[in-house]
Amino acid sequence: MLIPTDKPAERPAARVLLRVVLRLAILILFATFGRIGFGRSLAALLWMTMILCAMLAVLRREGVFAAGLNHWDEMIGYTALFCAAMALIQSSGN
Repeated sequence: MLIPTDKPAERPAARVLLRVVLRLAILILFATFGRIGFGRSLAALLWMTMILCAMLAVLRREGVFAAGLNHWDEMIGYTALFCAAMALIQSSGN
């Protein structure tokens, strides 16, 4: 089996942003039905999505500081949302 050594083609930014919006909509939908509350469910789902994006970026051999948007950039966005969700959970005292 041959392993391709060429870098993956860069995706247009609009396609990556659409993927992020759709994934967030799905995460919010699933968090709505979580038994541990919306905030904690969303935080857990965002954490799993961060791990997924990192694994996909490694498997696709995407550059960390690439010129276009890729899974690493998505991971950073989900990390920021995760930190915001955790801050809201902590400030609410639950």
